[in-house]
Amino acid sequence: MADIIDILSEIPDNLRSVRRMRQDAVENAQKSFELLVEGESSLTPAERFAVAAEVACLHQVEKATTFYQEIAAEEQASGERLDAILAATRVITLAPAQADARVLSQVRQYLTEDEVVTLYQLISFLAFQLRVVLGLQVLAGGASGSGLVDEHVAVDHLTVGDNVRTYPDLVGPTTFVRHSLGWKPWVAPLEKNELTDEHREALVSKDREGSEYFRLLVRDPGALRARTLTDFDIFYNVDGGLGRAERELAATAASKVNGCIYCASVHSVRGAKESDRGEDFDALLADVNADVGSTEWSAIRDAAVALTQMTFSYKHVDALRAEGFDDASIIDVINASAFFNWANRLMLTLGEPELPQRFR
Repeated sequence: MADIIDILSEIPDNLRSVRRMRQDAVENAQKSFELLVEGESSLTPAERFAVAAEVACLHQVEKATTFYQEIAAEEQASGERLDAILAATRVITLAPAQADARVLSQVRQYLTEDEVVTLYQLISFLAFQLRVVLGLQVLAGGASGSGLVDEHVAVDHLTVGDNVRTYPDLVGPTTFVRHSLGWKPWVAPLEKNELTDEHREALVSKDREGSEYFRLLVRDPGALRARTLTDFDIFYNVDGGLGRAERELAATAASKVNGCIYCASVHSVRGAKESDRGEDFDALLADVNADVGSTEWSAIRDAAVALTQMTFSYKHVDALRAEGFDDASIIDVINASAFFNWANRLMLTLGEPELPQRFR
């Protein structure tokens, strides 16, 4: 089918062409849609389109909401399993930092470990897709974001059962930091000796075989491979557009807003290395509204924050243009910010960060 992000954002041909400066990202975002929303899965089509309709509605993206709701209405899903899926969907969408092991434990009553990974990839991918759609709409002169639905998320009544892993002795970070952290999964990753050729191809890079995070996500190999190739093109393709450090700045700002200490640590370290501006990243980690050293970086930070909060508007595009950023650079800001609304939602909801012994 035609590219779903092009369809939902209704951007003109010139922006479609600029967007394809990141051709791998475009193709693999589309592949993620085809795999996670439309493809074969042990999650039923009715369940997946119900999730998509719920996420789009919570993001208040009108065309996407209509698109997904019309298909969901044809499927007409119901039942306790769907209720649990949608309850998790709302928390992961609106307050990912609260979607902890308690939320996972509730949905694990109805889903296998593989199904959990697919569901969480689906919800997190949609968070990315809808932010790209909004960003492109605004860049093309269309509607501004209305913010996420203002709905109270309550999880304190939930408890953790024995269907998820817990780490009673784990020492986690209590503040945002610019140094390496560990990460422990609440769902069992595959063991190295369980990896097939399909799994290894999905991991893309052999060194990821040593990561529990990636060995967990590889439970859905197609989704992981498409996500990884999207990631690589957005952050490492330096053919025009935004600088590497600036992409890491957007990733760090999104992670700070979402409360993902792990992602913020990784990408502030990378951004500081690319820019030699560690103090500016430290300021951002302490306060998302802090002075980050230049008007150019402030414009990028403000755009990343607004996209994360779904309040991105013409004023953010105007601020970026005033700093000399062209359409390709602005699309890089949109992509980098949106992608970390995907990454954060996986890191926050499938495990927790651990403070290495040397930093305790």
